[in-house]
Order: sequence, then C-alpha cells, then structure tokens
Amino acid sequence: MKRVSILLAAVLIACACSTQPAGPQELNVMTHDSFAATDTVIKSFEQAHNAKVNIIKSGDAGAALNKAILSKQAPLADVLYGVDNTFLSRALSEGIYEPYDAPALAQIPAQFQLDPSHQALPVDYGDVCINYDKAYFASHNLAVPNSLEDLTKPAYKGLLVTENPATSSPGLAFLLATIQHFGDPGYLGYWKILRQNGVQVVDGWETAYYTNFSGSSGKGPQPLVVSYGTSPAAEVMFSKTPLSDSPIGSVLGPDTCFRQIEFAGVLKGTKQKALAQQFIDFMLSKEFQADMPGQMFVFPVLPDVTLPQEFTKYAQQPAQPATLPPDAIAKNREAWIQAWTEAVLK
Repeated sequence: MKRVSILLAAVLIACACSTQPAGPQELNVMTHDSFAATDTVIKSFEQAHNAKVNIIKSGDAGAALNKAILSKQAPLADVLYGVDNTFLSRALSEGIYEPYDAPALAQIPAQFQLDPSHQALPVDYGDVCINYDKAYFASHNLAVPNSLEDLTKPAYKGLLVTENPATSSPGLAFLLATIQHFGDPGYLGYWKILRQNGVQVVDGWETAYYTNFSGSSGKGPQPLVVSYGTSPAAEVMFSKTPLSDSPIGSVLGPDTCFRQIEFAGVLKGTKQKALAQQFIDFMLSKEFQADMPGQMFVFPVLPDVTLPQEFTKYAQQPAQPATLPPDAIAKNREAWIQAWTEAVLK
C-alpha cells in the first residue's frame, strides 16, 4: 500500500510539473550594425512563439558574413540578416544557410529573388545614390548633375565626397554603379578623371555624410555625397523641427544609383530550426515589413505594405538603377577594389 502511495505521489508530481509553462526559447539573430526594429514589433514575435530574441550586431554586412563563415562549424546564431547582393554569392558558396521555402516568397516579386535555392530570402531593398544639398545649388545658381558623366565637368570640381569601397558598403555600391555604366576597365578611366576633378574619398558613410556633406550638418565643404535614395526622407523624419520639404535630394539619372537587396537566412547547424524559420516568416510579414522603412530606411520587398507618410513623400527611387550579377561581384570584387585603389588613392 505504501508503495502504491509513493507511485501515485510521483505521478501527481510529474503531472503538476508538466503543466508548468516552459521558459522562452532563445533565438539568436546575427545582423549588421544598422539593424533596427521597433521593440513592440519584436515583442509581438516573442509573445506569439514564447521566445526571447537576441540581436547580435556584428559590424557591417561584410563583417557579419565573415563572422558567420568563420563560425559555421559551431554557429553563433540561428538566423543571419543583412547579407546583400554584393556579398550574396560568397554567402551561398560557403554553404552557411539551410534552404527554406517560405510561404511569403509567393508574394515577393521575382526581381528580388536572386537565390533560386531559397537559402537567402529577400527582405528589403534600397538604392545607394548621390545626394545633393538643395540650398547650395540654388544659392550658386548651379544645375544639379544628372549623370555620372556630369560629375567630371569643371563646374563640379571638388564638390563630391564618396566612401572608400574597401571600407564602406555605400562606397562599394557606388564603385559597382560605375563598373555597370562604364564597363571593365572603362570604370578606371572614369575614376581617374574624377580624381583630377577633385573627388574626396573618406573611410565611411558617417564621415562623408555628417562631416563632409554640406546638406546635413550645413558645415561640410561638399554639396554632393554618396548616400541613399531614402536619405531625403530620413532628413525630414529625424528633423528636430518640422520641415515642409527635405533639404536634400537624390541624383536619379541612369546608373547613378546602385540597387542593394538585403537577405535573411536560417544558419546551417542551428538547434532552433523551426523557430528560425518562423522568424524568417515574421520578417516577411506585413507587420515587420511595415516597420522597416521608419527604422532602417529601406523599402519592403512585400508589395502593398503601408509606408510612413514622410517616407512615401520624400524617399526617392531611380527608374534605372545599376545592378550587377552577384556571381560577377563575388568573382571580381577584390580585383576591382584593388584596381580602384591604385587608380584613385595612389
């Protein structure tokens, strides 16, 4: 009888334990440093899936990819977000992703789906463009340049600042735009002329935009800067005082902007495969897609997403952005950068 009582007590304890709610599952998401999302949006995923999302910011897109590659035998995260089309082929050739045929892919335009194996799924896109300071061009009675060729004219001598493609994502994108437009090795001749025309080169976007550019700080010497087609919207949305118009615009001539597409994928070796796939679904949901424009100033790949009013009004998109096949970029990136360095910096 005593043995039966002990067994019964053990069963009751086991049943009681089984009814206790389990702790949240942890999901590690590796991103570039520019990742941002509204807290309530992330919390909605956590609550829906009894999860705790840890965002691991890991430098720029190239640095984050390097970290994922170096740790692929023992992955540091479950999801990687932020690899763009300039690094896509390298990410795929390194075999870091698990394929995932997300249901939302059926709604995403084919132009963004660069990986037919569905290892890297498109999440957002944007354009690296040349921004201009409206006040400068108005006060100097100078026409805004409308083409890459215009930038070599004497009227624009010393007016452009760009980023080093070896150290900056927008700098690399602008270099790729010139390669698309002038070909290889034609782009090198173009850059030599730009150098003679006083182009300024700095290491990163923050220096270019906030120190050299006159349109944001109002103190820099260059009224032209390599930045983003969404920068005019950011100026309005982040302004401390209400603005009726953006103080900057974007040069939108053929091939003056380079289109970047950013991807997310489930990292191979994750122990949270199902949860990681659910997070990919979440990133492709209207809730997350609608949050991105106001947080990271990118366009969602999901059609029919409601955008912030200021974003819709001031973010600019070129009719003919420059693009290059990801495999061509992967094959030639380092050689192109080295040749550019020799032509422009030495």
